[in-house]
Amino acid sequence: MANYPRITDPAAFGRVVVLMGGDSAEREISLLTGQAVLKALINKGVAAEPLDACGRDLVSRLSAGGYDRVWIALHGRGGEDGTLQGLLSFLGLPFTGSGVLGSAISMDKLRTKRLLQGAGLPTPRYCVIRNEADLVEAAGQLGLPLMVKPSAEGSSIGMSKVSRVEQLAGAWQLAAGFNCEVFAEEWVSGPEYTAAVLHDEVLPLIRIQTDGVFYDYQAKYFSDETRYLCPCGLRPAEERELAEVARAAFSAVGAEGWGRVDIMVAAQVGPLVLEINTVPGMTSHSLVPMAAAAAGTSFDDLVWRILETSLAPVAEVSK
Repeated sequence: MANYPRITDPAAFGRVVVLMGGDSAEREISLLTGQAVLKALINKGVAAEPLDACGRDLVSRLSAGGYDRVWIALHGRGGEDGTLQGLLSFLGLPFTGSGVLGSAISMDKLRTKRLLQGAGLPTPRYCVIRNEADLVEAAGQLGLPLMVKPSAEGSSIGMSKVSRVEQLAGAWQLAAGFNCEVFAEEWVSGPEYTAAVLHDEVLPLIRIQTDGVFYDYQAKYFSDETRYLCPCGLRPAEERELAEVARAAFSAVGAEGWGRVDIMVAAQVGPLVLEINTVPGMTSHSLVPMAAAAAGTSFDDLVWRILETSLAPVAEVSK
């Protein structure tokens, strides 16, 4: 696990640019995250300013800005999938969170599942969907209901629960419209938990309860009906078990610094890792700030500690 330096003087960060907005399907949430992060940094005395990553002149604007580091508040493609991380590395600009590898793998749900399987970590069963024939085969292998997901979108965008065979084609067409691979995943019945990771330590788990079909985009960001339980209600040993699964999954995909691991617990099966998020939301409905608050860390301090992940880890001294 990385050991990031703890900073006490805001001047040590230099000029910080908060990259937000962008062109992805998650632009709306990215702008909310970016504004909240910017306010927190300014509250802490950091010399921070915003920059909307929308447009083809981003490289020139970053190069001309005289920035010392970047707080990445971009969600989805172009900000969370390794492309921005590669650009910033090329420009020599330190940035928060995961690097190219961890970002690229985590954003690709299909390859995340394959990697988790290879690492011996639990994840729901799935089938890749390439055509209508695959839909029938998936229903036969996984049973109904099932979930159909685009592999390269976040925030539950493009996902559908399929309860009847006649719904399969429409769900596949919706997911395929995002121009990425599509897969079907077995429907998991059981409680859903999320494990926030900060400086590679797992924060108190949150149990998510929603009255909707599943924890979708509306439930995640806008609904006041979604319930978040922290403490999560598990016995300490059970929470530690899920935290260790989350830690192992986060490490397996090469994620770093901060993020979130989503887990469901199925009866007779146990914990199943759904996905890893390397730039989770930081809005009023977001989960990482909730978990941090439960651990005694304010929103402003959380944003500061995430900014510390833009610094090179220090070697741990052996005892």
